[in-house]
Order: sequence, then structure tokens, then C-alpha cells
Amino acid sequence: MRNKDQVKTAKELVIGIKDRVAQSIIGKENDIQLAIVALLCRGHILIEDVPGTGKTAMAKALAQSLGCTFKRIQFTPDLMPSDVLGVNFYNQKLSEFEFMSGPIFGQMLLADEINRATPRTQSALLEAMQENQVSVDGETMPLSSPFMVLATQNPVEMEGTFPLPEAQLDRFMMRIQLGYPTATEESNILLKFHDEFDPITLDPVTYPEEIVKIQREITGIKVDNIIRQYIVNIAQASRDNQSLQLGASPRASIALYRGAQAVAAIEGRDFVLPDDVKQLVPYVIPHRLVLTSNARLRGRKDDEIAQEILSYVDVPIER
Repeated sequence: MRNKDQVKTAKELVIGIKDRVAQSIIGKENDIQLAIVALLCRGHILIEDVPGTGKTAMAKALAQSLGCTFKRIQFTPDLMPSDVLGVNFYNQKLSEFEFMSGPIFGQMLLADEINRATPRTQSALLEAMQENQVSVDGETMPLSSPFMVLATQNPVEMEGTFPLPEAQLDRFMMRIQLGYPTATEESNILLKFHDEFDPITLDPVTYPEEIVKIQREITGIKVDNIIRQYIVNIAQASRDNQSLQLGASPRASIALYRGAQAVAAIEGRDFVLPDDVKQLVPYVIPHRLVLTSNARLRGRKDDEIAQEILSYVDVPIER
């Protein structure tokens, strides 16, 4: 009974968040749900798309709907780690050093055009994304809960950018692509913003404390042994693929496991199905794959190989 109550809470919460975000964002229901799945799993999202597709608007709408503090960092080549984490400065009035916290101490952090910053600055996010804490001048400080990084990058314009290293990419639970709206959606966008020039402010449907509570409860969703083995088989298959130099990491397996639990909860179940895992693979696996030089020359893509792996790994059948 306890699990069923947890599932109902998670499902109702997600419905409320999606309805509230829809007041600001037209379409993108699947992308919004994926972002919520990542949040419930304490994960982070990499949004890879061209400018003007609603990346920033979606991040702001999510933060407002969740009642979370929203911070934004515009990543540029001259950005320093201290601009992200914060800095110790000498307070002359008190005759002592004080710490001025950086934007990373918000709950929802938009890292805009993350690949424009140098590797040194990009690495400032590594500890925060993995351990929910930061270290400055030898002192370790915890971050707020919930904490989520939504990073964006433009896949077309590569001049003056620094590609994200594998260690950074692996810390993003999912990579999503919003894409252009359909003709109907774009027409509705024009109608919606015909007389509205001011940003829309959304009232929260929940609060950080409730999000943290549901994050803990979702870990109770049942995952059968055959589902767990299915996740392991997908990861192993990526490491044995001849087109890949680097396959999915154990962190990817954990992301699939936890993500499937969140999807099950959102669907109103207290157990995971193989379909919960399958629908997450295109978002959890591809950005972690490193293709061989031969595969790149042949024009192969990471998402294409991920789908190929999914097609030949046997799907478990209920006994």
C-alpha cells in the first residue's frame, strides 16, 4: 500500500507541473516530462539545439512551477571557475574573509552554452553534479536540494567552442533535443505572444521539500531481476560494439535504472516494465558513446548506434 501511495503522489505532481509549464511553453510535453524524470532521479539535463527553440524558457518555467530558485550562467571563454562557484573576499569592516557564493548555489542552474567556456571552467561543475557539493579553498560546502543543472549547447556553431569531455558528458543523465515546433504549435506561439511582451510568471504547484520527499520515495519502485539484467545487457552490448571506442558507463546503467523507476511512478505503477527502460535509452545512452574513427568517417551517429543496440538486445518477457 505504501508504494501505491507514493506512485499516486508522483503521478499527480508531474501532471500538475506539466499543466503549469504548458501555460508558458507550447508543445514539448515529452521533453518536459524527461526533465521532470531527471529531476526526480537527482539527474541533470544537456539540451542540445539551435537558438530560439525554447531552452531557456523551459528551464525558467520548470523552476517557477517547482518553487525552486533559478540561476543562470552565460558561459563565455573568459568565464572563471570563481564566477561559477563563488569566491572568498576580505571584509575590511569585519577584518576577516567572507565567502560570496556563486550561482551554482541555486536549485535550478541554467548553464547556457556550456561548451563556450574553457575546460577549466567546465570542470567547476564536476563535483557539484556528482556529489551535490562544491569545494572552494579547501572548504567543502553542500548545495541545496533539489539541485539540477540544465546545460545548453548549439550543435551547429562550433567556432570558439570547447567540446565537453567524456567525464563531463557522463554526468548528464540525459541529452535531449527540443527541435523546431510544428506548424500548428508555431501558429499557437504567435497567437499566445501577440499581446504579451512581458515574461510569464508561473505560480508553483509544489515546493522543494516535496520534490526531495518524492525523490526518496521513488527508490522504492520495484525493479525485477530480469529488468535489471536487461539494463546490464544494454550497457554490455554498447561496450562490445565494433563501431564504438567507448561504450556506456556504469553511471549510464544507474541512470537507466533510476529513470525507469521514475517513469513507472509517473505512469502510475509501483513496478518497472521493459518499455520504461526502452523509452529512456535514446536519451540516456547516445551522448556517452565515443565512436571509432572508422565509424565517424562512415557517417555513423551515436543515437543511430544506440537504437541499433536496442534492436538486438533481447527484451525480457514476463514469466
